[in-house]
Amino acid sequence: MPLVDVAKQFLQRYYPQKHLRIASGLAVLTVVLLLLPEPDGSAVTDQARLTIPVATGSQREEPEVNAPAADISDAGIEGIAAVGSGTAVPGYPQVSADTAMPSDTATWQNVVVRSGDNLSAIFKQVGLSDQDMFRVLNSSEEAAVLNRLFPGYQLDFMMPTAGELAQLRVLKSPLEGFMFTRNDQGYAVEPIVKVADLAEAFRVGTVSDSLFMAGQKENIPAEHIMEMANIFGGVIDFILDPRQGDQFSILYEEQYLDGEYIGHGDILATQYINDGEVFTAIRYINEEGEAGYYSPEGESMRKAFLRSPLDVFRISSNFNPRRRHPILNTIRAHKGTDYAAPTGTPVRATSDGRVTWAARNGSFGNLVVVKHEGGFETKYAHLSRYAVRKGERVRQGEVIAYVGATGGATGPHLHYEFLMNGVHQNPRTILDRLPKAVSIELEEMDRFRSQTARLLDHFQNLNSSQLFSLNQPSAD
Repeated sequence: MPLVDVAKQFLQRYYPQKHLRIASGLAVLTVVLLLLPEPDGSAVTDQARLTIPVATGSQREEPEVNAPAADISDAGIEGIAAVGSGTAVPGYPQVSADTAMPSDTATWQNVVVRSGDNLSAIFKQVGLSDQDMFRVLNSSEEAAVLNRLFPGYQLDFMMPTAGELAQLRVLKSPLEGFMFTRNDQGYAVEPIVKVADLAEAFRVGTVSDSLFMAGQKENIPAEHIMEMANIFGGVIDFILDPRQGDQFSILYEEQYLDGEYIGHGDILATQYINDGEVFTAIRYINEEGEAGYYSPEGESMRKAFLRSPLDVFRISSNFNPRRRHPILNTIRAHKGTDYAAPTGTPVRATSDGRVTWAARNGSFGNLVVVKHEGGFETKYAHLSRYAVRKGERVRQGEVIAYVGATGGATGPHLHYEFLMNGVHQNPRTILDRLPKAVSIELEEMDRFRSQTARLLDHFQNLNSSQLFSLNQPSAD
């Protein structure tokens, strides 16, 4: 039997006519699709493509010189990764690290220095070589600023073509920097100096939890809250003294450049009402150009010693000549005050002096000792790291180290000792018996009053209106 007849009998026996008709139709449809011409690839692409406007070289705006740098500190605040790292920087076009710069368009690449960055890596990031870097570094004395980069500095590279540096703008702040411009001899440098417009800002607040939480609630810069605590640091202990309901006010400057806020300036006047007692401080600049804070009567707010070496802490152990040692379980004198605080909290010198020790010292762990005039000495123990070296002079309020848990510490805290003529004293009670810092001399009082009178009246008027409103009962 022919093969065709065998196949025909097989299909008729096992597949109904209805199924055969469906299969035949599918076969015909497949043949037709195979015979159709392929669609034009560009047509499909046009249907799927979205039109995205792209700025040409003439449309691209050059970034402003006054673009603010990122706020950072040694306490670990990160800077902003800039163009070339793939992270967007406000006010600047973003360029991926893998994106080649157009060779026919003059363009700026902008980098905000972060902690751990180095100049060579930054130059490579924007497509420049070490040779380009050395040409700039050897161009002038001002180029030494590039050897001392700090987090927050901004470097702007202007490159007409990839790998060709025409200008480098180094901004230490929105107000200060240098512009390096390439010429036949290398790079010419010009300083960038701008003057900010100043405006006053006045804030009032009420303490319900802590001074810092109250300041945050009123949108007061954290630096000003810390500075206010330092100003009153000789008369108020901001851990033990504040009471719920304490009120404070602060008048300070804000800086603007071309109408854009770029930062805050000096505190002009501040007031703290602690359990009904009013403390007022006004800023005064003496004939030598030194600024300080004084009461309206001319008494310096800066006392011989600050009441505490930390801004944020809790007292975990007071001065106690008969304290039971937490590890040895024996009665041993505790000759200082322990301030519990997170590792890395800045430790401040409580008065001017000279560092006589900054190294490891037995159960103290990392220790800093500062010798002060008048036979006084202060010790700061269990530190995580130092900010000063032996022999350095330090000023009151200057950061000298950071809290840790080295030596015989059971947890992160600062052990603070106060000695007078070699004898340990209770840091919390001795200060009331110490002399105050020098205040305005009698012959300078007329100058002090004439300089501060208008500011003091202005501040008191602001206080009267704002604190009056603050103390009004809310309408139900």
